[in-house]
Amino acid sequence: MSIQLDIKAGIKDAMIKKEEIRLSVLRGLSSAFTNELVSQKRMPQEELSDEDAINVIRRALKQRKDSIEQFEKGGRPDLAEGEKAELAILETFLPKLMSKEEILVVVEAKKAELGEIDPAKIGIFIGAVMKELKGKADGADVKDVVESLLR
Repeated sequence: MSIQLDIKAGIKDAMIKKEEIRLSVLRGLSSAFTNELVSQKRMPQEELSDEDAINVIRRALKQRKDSIEQFEKGGRPDLAEGEKAELAILETFLPKLMSKEEILVVVEAKKAELGEIDPAKIGIFIGAVMKELKGKADGADVKDVVESLLR
């Protein structure tokens, strides 16, 4: 079953169980999927590929993380808690990300393949690693691993 169909089924389930936060998050994702389809000049009733759906979910996840950070800076822990609850729901739809140890193996292999890395071109190297991992790892974790390796 595709992620988009999973979410549609989740909406029905959340309605039946009267889970308001979960229902709100899933409806928001469904709307974001429709927006993504329209932006790709496709019909709204079509289905997104799982890769596109994961990209939409990652964007929503990033928005929640940014909101949490802003609410905590602004002294609004009550609003940050709501965003954290939504974040937890969104994370259930994403595949498990690689650990830093697993990332280190890929980074070391890439470094061996490319040879010595100029510290001024660290961004290009991180980009090459991210392209190889294609969403299997968090960008911040990859950056941390690369920077620790090149120090």
